[in-house]
Amino acid sequence: MTAPLVTILDDEPAIRTMLTDALEDAGFRTLSFGRAQAFTAALAQHRPDVCLVDLSLPDTDGLTLVHKLALEQGAIVIIISGRALVQDKVTGLELGADDYIIKPFDPAEVVARIRARLRTSRPAATSGQVARFAGWQVLFDQYVIEDAQGQQTPFSHAEGEVLRLFLENPKRLISRAQMQDHLGGAASESFDRAMDVRISRLRTKLREDPKNPQLIKTIYGAGYIFLGDVAWQ
Repeated sequence: MTAPLVTILDDEPAIRTMLTDALEDAGFRTLSFGRAQAFTAALAQHRPDVCLVDLSLPDTDGLTLVHKLALEQGAIVIIISGRALVQDKVTGLELGADDYIIKPFDPAEVVARIRARLRTSRPAATSGQVARFAGWQVLFDQYVIEDAQGQQTPFSHAEGEVLRLFLENPKRLISRAQMQDHLGGAASESFDRAMDVRISRLRTKLREDPKNPQLIKTIYGAGYIFLGDVAWQ
């Protein structure tokens, strides 16, 4: 089995070297870049499993790149940044990042967070890559939702994790604590806000009435429940 590929985008050579050594010692393959231009060019030749992205890049806006990666690559996107404000974390997570690690960090923590994300991104043994419900089908291998007429709408890896959790547990209440446990987040304001944004975006993509959603229902004070009948293949 091929080891997961982790790409590292950071303009500090010492950080790239530290992460490369720690990840390769842990059994991962790595590619590292100091500029976004070289990084994006490499994506034409490689499909990473995880992207580590610094926000303070000399040749592009890191948040814009994170949003693009989340929608187009289907990879796990983890921000590594010296920006420690809650609002910075919230913005990164809202734009599609799966996790946010603040510098300075212990490389062992980065390895552990990557392993946790890879575990939660694996489909359950009882599910596949295509789910059908209420006239919709979700193609998890392509990161798109498709309506009955074949019109496709992309979703990010982070949105896909939430959607898969709902579709693997239809008509069952999912609490905030369960979401945190499954998705690898810590209880915090930034996690809660990121979940609210991801669920809101999924509702929009499923063309739900925001005032009266029929598929993803909020049970106030308890969590969420997905009400559709789901068939996997």
